[in-house]
Amino acid sequence: MPVLSGIDRVETVDTLLSSGRLGLLTNPSGLTRSLCPTADVLHRKYRLTALFAAEHGIRGNIEAGEAFSAMQDPATGLPVFPLYGKTKVLTEKMLETFDIFCFDMQDVGARFYTFLYALSLNMEACCRAGKPVVVFDRINPLGGEKIQGTVLDPRFSSYVGLYPLPTRYGLTIGEYARWVKHHLGLENLELHVVPLEGWRRGMRPEEADLPWPAPSPNCPTFHSALAYVGTCIFEGTNLSEGRGTCMPFEYIGSPWIDADRLAAAAESRAVPGVRFRPHWFTPCASWYAGEPCAGVQVHLTDPAAADPVAGALALLDSVRELYPEKLEWVANTPERYMIDLLLGTDDYRLGRLDGPTLLSAHEEARRRFAKERQPFLLYD
Repeated sequence: MPVLSGIDRVETVDTLLSSGRLGLLTNPSGLTRSLCPTADVLHRKYRLTALFAAEHGIRGNIEAGEAFSAMQDPATGLPVFPLYGKTKVLTEKMLETFDIFCFDMQDVGARFYTFLYALSLNMEACCRAGKPVVVFDRINPLGGEKIQGTVLDPRFSSYVGLYPLPTRYGLTIGEYARWVKHHLGLENLELHVVPLEGWRRGMRPEEADLPWPAPSPNCPTFHSALAYVGTCIFEGTNLSEGRGTCMPFEYIGSPWIDADRLAAAAESRAVPGVRFRPHWFTPCASWYAGEPCAGVQVHLTDPAAADPVAGALALLDSVRELYPEKLEWVANTPERYMIDLLLGTDDYRLGRLDGPTLLSAHEEARRRFAKERQPFLLYD
């Protein structure tokens, strides 16, 4: 039985979508199984009047963190309003352009992926304005069973982690919408999740046999999504996380690292399903663009057994041990460090806990979340 995404089952909400003007928050990952963009589907079948773009833009051609302005979509001729940068929440003027807010974007199953908050912040806006929200569900490429990593302390809330979610939370975007509606107390929000068909929580992404247009420029494959849930923490350091290479989030390094030495140190920590191989690369963008770097390639040799967060922390522990005078933490402001926002705690940066003890300290919080999410699950 083929897996169908929510947009492939759009007829199940035909009556609702035919009842008013539609606004759509989407990007290139919003596709039917037959590769038709969600924007085109809704434009052809209903009264689509406005498009909204989160990080990376409506066509995926904008780099991470880059701001952009309102524009016109060349395919539909509709206005595209940015919901990123200074304006992350629907304004009154934007709310006037539609009656029903629709969402269709592929997330990657990691707490720091900003598409989550593009959805939930605008669920709040729609709740205040009395406008229904329709979420077309998509698979979680990391699966729906495993819960891993740290659970965010609200003191470190930011746009790369707003709520007390685990790093790897095991929800589809539709299940997340159901959970966050409860978490934020949006009782008056009319939320409709159009569920997947044929997907199971333990299903490997390739088993779903769905197209994978990169949801962001540095997440080109399912494998990069699995690596990202761990190695994204290197965005909080002065190491390259592989942006500007053919293997983002799988190449980690810098000009001042000895590749053989780092790989040996990381390998000695023996993380199940994760291996580290010496590697040399030259990024064409981001950290050390144009400079030869040495480091490792992260190999997730057994994706079913691997804990990518544990693997990334083992690697960072090794860098910290070998290069204490070279490793630096990226500061967003004098009081806010990116590593704290990504990990959801400052225990690691301040040296109170190393990787294994940090994950152990969050075991009970992960267990609580596993129980908390139960009422909002849609799939077995």
